[in-house]
This record gives sequence, C-alpha cells and structure tokens, in this order.
Amino acid sequence: MMGDKSEARRTAKRLGVPVVPGSEQAFEDEAAATAAASEIGYPILLKALAGGGGRGMRVATDAATFPALFVQASREAQAAFGNGQVYLERFIPKVRHIEVQVFGDRHGNVVHLWERDCSVQRRHQKLVEEGPSPVLDAQKRQDICAAAVKLAKGIGYVGAGTVEFIYDAATEEFYFIEMNTRIQVEHPVTEMLTGIDLVAEQLLVAGDARLSFSQADVQSSGHAIEFRINAEDPARGFIPSPGTLTAWTPPKMPGVRFDSHAYRGYAVPRHYDSLLGKLIVRGADRQDAVARAIRALDCFEVEGLSTTIPFHRALLTNPDFIQSSVHTRWVETEFSHAQA
Repeated sequence: MMGDKSEARRTAKRLGVPVVPGSEQAFEDEAAATAAASEIGYPILLKALAGGGGRGMRVATDAATFPALFVQASREAQAAFGNGQVYLERFIPKVRHIEVQVFGDRHGNVVHLWERDCSVQRRHQKLVEEGPSPVLDAQKRQDICAAAVKLAKGIGYVGAGTVEFIYDAATEEFYFIEMNTRIQVEHPVTEMLTGIDLVAEQLLVAGDARLSFSQADVQSSGHAIEFRINAEDPARGFIPSPGTLTAWTPPKMPGVRFDSHAYRGYAVPRHYDSLLGKLIVRGADRQDAVARAIRALDCFEVEGLSTTIPFHRALLTNPDFIQSSVHTRWVETEFSHAQA
C-alpha cells in the first residue's frame, strides 16, 4: 500500500493526512500526463511510481518542457525499477524534508520516535540528517508526528518505518510525500536521541512481541547529526572515487558513533554504493553538536581516495546551515556555487 506512491497518496488523503496537490493516478501515456499536469499547475514534480533515491524524478517548469521530461523520467523509472509509471505533484521550490520515525507491532500498538530533518541533499540524495528539526516549533512537531502515527495506524503498519513529509517554512504547512517501509540509513540519529535500539526492536516485533516501550517512554534528549561519509569527490561534482583505503582512522570521542564496514586496505569498488560509513554526533543542543562534529571531522584520518569529509567541514561553518535556512535544493543552487 505504501510502496505504490499513488496508492500511498490516496490512502493518506483518506486518513486525513495532508498531501501535496497532485495526480490521483500514475501515468505511462505522455498525452494523459500532459493533460493532468495542466490541471495541477506548473511547476510540476515528476516521480517514479515504484521509485526512490531520486531516480525517475524530474522538475518541469512549464508545458513546453513537460513532454520530454516525462519521457526521460518514465524511461529511467523503467530501467531502475521495472515500472515506467510516473505520477505528478505540484513542485514547491524551497522546502525542508522532514521524516518521522514510526514503529508498530502486531498487537495494534503504533508510536512515533520523533522526527529527523534531511534537508541537506544533492539530487534528492541525502547527505546530512539531524534531529530534532531546527525549524519546527513544539506544536508543529506534535502535529507532524501525530499525522505520521495516524497514517501508520490507519494501515495497520508493523515494524520500523519512516513517514516522509515536505515542510514549507514560509507557510508552515507540511505535506505527506511517501513512506519508507523499512529501517533507514539515518536511523542512528533517532537512536542517539532516544536511546532506543531500533534494529533490536525490529527483531522483537518480528517475533510477535509487543513493543517494549510506549509513546510516553519515548523521550528525546539533545541534538544529533549524521554525516554520510561517501567515496565521492565534492570538489569535482561529487564524482565517485573508487580506490583502496590506505589510511582509515575514524574519530573516537564522547558523543560520537561511527557505523561502517570499511577498514584500512578495503577496496572501494567502482560499481557499488559509495557509502563508507555514517558519523553520528550528539550534543547537548544543536550548537554543541555542530562544535563536536567539527572536532570529529578534523581528526578523521582517510587516505587513498576522496571522501565527502571536506564538504561536511565546509557545511558546518556555512551561515545558512548554522541559521537553519537551507532547503532540499540548497546544495545545488546555492552552496555549490558559493564554494566554486
């Protein structure tokens, strides 16, 4: 129900969860999609029905560019997912990406474990995640988490999942966009804030146990930021950087967690995911977490290939990031140009 993005939209609307204005169905026919786009209004975001990770996604600013972009998105979706259907959404240029961690069991219990802000992205690929979101006030945080629980309860969801929203800071409105029915790369942010082991909980729930915690038990403390350490060269447009790690010494200090499969001598292949590890830093507040992250990145020793560590160092001292005024397209439209 959530894997099909059109069905997910219909389900969210039925349950009273706000959704971005868009098509009620997905399209493979260019003419039908073009007609629907005119009704929704430009700019239009085209998204692969069965997709994720930015594949099969395009932005059409007007009717003249729409047909060609639709064909591109459909072909890319077919190649990536074996399904060329594309659905349409109104495109909101500057939004935050906020996702709520939810958990359900087979006994009807569903809770949230607060939210993460994943707005630092490049081409729809997340680079940095943090929690709690620095742009939500207490009431809006409660509202968005309640909407996520409503959706998860409404579909009888079991296990760990993430309900994803876009948030328009200008209007303070949020809209459901999709649900990831799995654990996610950024789950350590939630674990650092709540002290709850989400993977262990998955195993318990899979064994038909009740959730080991109630909603009242889920308390969030401090601020956590996760940095994806990828084998990519940010100075050259984030191109892949395969090779052998001749040095690899991650930071070890209080408030720092590092999850990785890599080691000195590890060969990073050319045709595989570039993620080397996840650096997660927790502080008493956001300012403290940022300061600790700078220290951690500064003592991270890596040789043999390029990584995204220089990008993260530059990000942490950027005024827009410090003031929480970034959006999902900020890296491409503003940060990268400033660094050039």
